[in-house]
Amino acid sequence: MQFATVNDIVVHYHFEAAPAGQPVIVFINSLGSDFRIWDDVRAALSGEVGLLFYDKRGHGLSSATEAPYKWQDHAGDLAALLDHLSIDKAIVCGLSVGGLIAQGLYQVRPELVEALMFCDTGYKLGDPDLWNARIAQCEGEGIASMADGILARWFSEEFRNSHPAELSGYRTMLCQQSVAGYAGTCAVLRDTDFSATAGNISVPTLCVVGSQDLATPPEVVKALADKVPGATYEVIEGSGHLPCVDQPEAFLALMKRFLSEVRHD
Repeated sequence: MQFATVNDIVVHYHFEAAPAGQPVIVFINSLGSDFRIWDDVRAALSGEVGLLFYDKRGHGLSSATEAPYKWQDHAGDLAALLDHLSIDKAIVCGLSVGGLIAQGLYQVRPELVEALMFCDTGYKLGDPDLWNARIAQCEGEGIASMADGILARWFSEEFRNSHPAELSGYRTMLCQQSVAGYAGTCAVLRDTDFSATAGNISVPTLCVVGSQDLATPPEVVKALADKVPGATYEVIEGSGHLPCVDQPEAFLALMKRFLSEVRHD
C-alpha cells in the first residue's frame, strides 16, 4: 500500500508510472466508496498508461478530518498529491462527486489537466435539502441506515439481482466509510455549483452516464456536456451510477476511444 502526507492528512493511493510517451490517468471515486471501484479499469489498463487511484479525504484509508468539507479541500488534496508524485499533467476521470473535484482541480490548477472524463456527474448535484437530510441521517443513524437506497442508485436492477456477492461487498465498503468523511463530503455536494465556470473548460472532455442512473440521471450529465465547449456525451445502456462496476466493458470501450482521440490531437 502507498501513503503520502499532504495538506496535513494522510492519503492512501496506488500509482503506476506511465510507459514512455503515455499519459497518466487519475481516477476520483464517488461518495461512500474507495478506489477499489476502479479495479476492473485498473486490470484492463495496467501497463498501457500511467494510473493513479486514491482515496479522497474521509474515504477508504485516507484521513478523515472534521466535517464539513469544501470542494477546495478535495481539489487541494489532489493537486498536492500530484505535486508529491511529480505528475505535472494528467487526464482526470471523476465519478459523481469525483467529477466536481475534477472541475475544482481545473479551476485552481488548470495546468495539471490534460483532459477530463466526467462520469455520472454534473456541474451541480442535488439541492441543499437533500444533502442536509443525508447529513442528518448519516450522523444520527449511521451510514448503514441509508445503504439500501444508495445501492439501488449505485447499481442497475440487473446487476443487483445477478451479483449478490458483489452487492454484499459493496454494501460493506459503503458502511465502513467514516461518518465524518461521508457527512463532510455531503456538504461539498450541497455547497458546490460550477454552472458559471463549466463553460470555461478548454481541454478535451467526455461526459458519460449510465442509462439507469437514479443519482445523476442522464439529463443532469447532458446539461454539463452542453455547457462544456466541444464535450462529447455518451450513455451506457443498462448501467446505474457506477458504470465502471456495473458495465465495465462498455465503460472501458468509451474511455479507450477517448484516450485515443486525446493522444491523436
